Amino acid sequence: MTASTAIETSNFVFDKLVQYDYEQLLMVQDKATGLKGIIAIHNTVLGPGLGGTRMYNYANEQDAIVDVLRLSRGMTYKAAISGLNLGGAKAVLIGDPNKLKSEAYFRKFGRFIENLNGKYITAEDVGTTTKDMEYIAMETENVVGLPEVRGGGGDPSPVTAYGVYLGMKASAKEAYGSDSLTGKTILVEGVGKVGTYLVERLAKEGANILVADVYEPALKNVAEKYGAQVVPVENVFDAQMDIYAPCALGARVNPESIAKMTCAVIAGGANNQLAQEDRDSELLKDKGILYAPDFLINAGGLINVYTEWNGYNREIAMSTTDHIYDATARIYKTAANNNITTLDAAKHLAEKRIADIANVQSTY
Repeated sequence: MTASTAIETSNFVFDKLVQYDYEQLLMVQDKATGLKGIIAIHNTVLGPGLGGTRMYNYANEQDAIVDVLRLSRGMTYKAAISGLNLGGAKAVLIGDPNKLKSEAYFRKFGRFIENLNGKYITAEDVGTTTKDMEYIAMETENVVGLPEVRGGGGDPSPVTAYGVYLGMKASAKEAYGSDSLTGKTILVEGVGKVGTYLVERLAKEGANILVADVYEPALKNVAEKYGAQVVPVENVFDAQMDIYAPCALGARVNPESIAKMTCAVIAGGANNQLAQEDRDSELLKDKGILYAPDFLINAGGLINVYTEWNGYNREIAMSTTDHIYDATARIYKTAANNNITTLDAAKHLAEKRIADIANVQSTY
């Protein structure tokens, strides 16, 4: 990296920190294990920042920075709108999870988390597992998403999928007048853990399921098990569907894909589904496509690990996740009454809670 490129990157980072009022961005590295990571803490007004650690082979450091900044900000909104006493944070590890993972690697990362003195609590995310969290837990208590045998909540994916399912049903009621998904054609893009659990629920309700994924073995397994029709990833937006459920990586909703969409509803588990939030949410509103804000309906996973932080109870996690249905309906009502996008309605609700609690805390 040249000096001028380094300066441009530095300016880019600080511009983003100021624009969206981030508290902290921490770069960490360990030559011995090959660890290169970034921790972003967006807002801790409501409590410590909780967000998973994503491990991905990013093309470059700037892509990783953009991802961790967007993800951490999304966690702030997710916690606030879900009524949790948590702030927003996230971590990304740069590299191939199939090559770099080791006990020493994650224990070293655990030391970096411990040095933040409780300001950041991590959990599993794309590319990391409950076993990785066990290694981190050897060096810090500020980790959730541990296996059930360790007193944790285990895989949060079933709870995440349940919240997405409820948000989808609330969306269907707004768009179609009934929350029944029976007979609805629903395309689930991404059949990882969350996507697969979502497909299972949709199959039980009698939906007509389309699935797409770049990973052929998982795609074939889900299609055969639940009777779903496979759609090539490159043809996703050419398919006729009632509901689009993005459950892979983000930014799939953009001007090009929106122009092709035939669905009436977007409700999925992926984070950062909109390539550019304000632009794309307006385009969806103009086209009459109902967008269920991702940080609202995929909050089940966060709810699950938050429950773990306070002493895990699956029934409490599921019953708290039940509120996603009513919260989604409330967002649609607010958006319609104020002629704003559903994204703006959700963000305003989250920001109001943060501002209200900040005011409470201002009293000595």
